[in-house]
Amino acid sequence: MKLREKTPTRTVGVTHQNDFHAYRNQLKIDFNCRCGYCDDRDAPRAYSFEIDHFVPQKVDQTKETEYSNLVYACKSCNNAKRAKWPTGDKAKSNDGKVGWIDPCSQDYDAQFEREDNGKIRPITELGEWMYENLKLWKKQHEILWNCERLESNIDILEAGSIPEELKDALIALYRQYRNIIKSFYGV
Repeated sequence: MKLREKTPTRTVGVTHQNDFHAYRNQLKIDFNCRCGYCDDRDAPRAYSFEIDHFVPQKVDQTKETEYSNLVYACKSCNNAKRAKWPTGDKAKSNDGKVGWIDPCSQDYDAQFEREDNGKIRPITELGEWMYENLKLWKKQHEILWNCERLESNIDILEAGSIPEELKDALIALYRQYRNIIKSFYGV
């Protein structure tokens, strides 16, 4: 299956800000409250999401506050990517084998698949490079994807028509899961 259901799209014509942090709320909206790289959802841990400079500041300081260069990213992906820019050319993000693809590009989606268990899998040579360098193999991405599926199943159960005794038992288990997640994230 696809890595993500919806490709993020940056809003065009966003008012220029002198501090890239001022774009945070707009980026969150444009990236569907998800990391541009791994597609992890920011809830309930939005505090740990950061703003990545697609072309790193050390490569091109002129793009520091350019909205089209910013990516809403989880701390894990942002830390993994950091200032890596293997082409050395600020105008060239990859050479087809190594480097990056902007997560707002449809080409990004062509690099990965998601297995039924939630594991991210690269399907191209460039995807393999990004997979390793973003550390998309980390178990957390699979776990968070499965947690999201559980949340969706809770909604389906609450709205569905299944035998009451089974529905009540499943909802009770899902509520326990929610409490564990809330305590884990301190929400």
